[in-house]
Amino acid sequence: MLQHDHLFEWRDLLSNLLVGAEIRRMDMKKAKRKALELLERYGLGGFAGHNPAQLSGGMRQRVALIRTLVTEPDILLLDEPFSALDYQTRLTLADEVFHIIKDQGKTAVLVTHDISEAIGMADRVMVLSKRPGTIASVHDIRFDEGEGLSPWKKREAGRYHSYFNAIWKELDSHVVEQA
Repeated sequence: MLQHDHLFEWRDLLSNLLVGAEIRRMDMKKAKRKALELLERYGLGGFAGHNPAQLSGGMRQRVALIRTLVTEPDILLLDEPFSALDYQTRLTLADEVFHIIKDQGKTAVLVTHDISEAIGMADRVMVLSKRPGTIASVHDIRFDEGEGLSPWKKREAGRYHSYFNAIWKELDSHVVEQA
């Protein structure tokens, strides 16, 4: 799932959802059933015949995620998937995507420059060094309020600010070293 949804404007949503299955030469009847089921499950059931231009940015990103899930990957790579969205949509969609990933039992790697997003979405945050990028540190994200907190609820949790400040300080030290 990339920064932009890369939906084909000349295809309706169902056809867009089947692109990966077509490329991978999957059983198309099975892929279509899965696509329709996922659309329904994640609040887009009535939109299978719509064109991408008829959807909001958040809906388009949900379709992009569903398109990925139709191919049944073991691991999801989310490359700044919310960066093109307005702030409110970004927060809402982060919660939705978090719940979809948990619901589907998937492992995801999220690439982001947003510390709050990283803490909210992740169980573990890896800070990369400047070029060449190597793992500078790893922060296990655990909250006393329990597992399964949504990204929004994590922002309200007691340990959120200590994680944010530790990661910010570390990133700030990389900037100071460059100057």
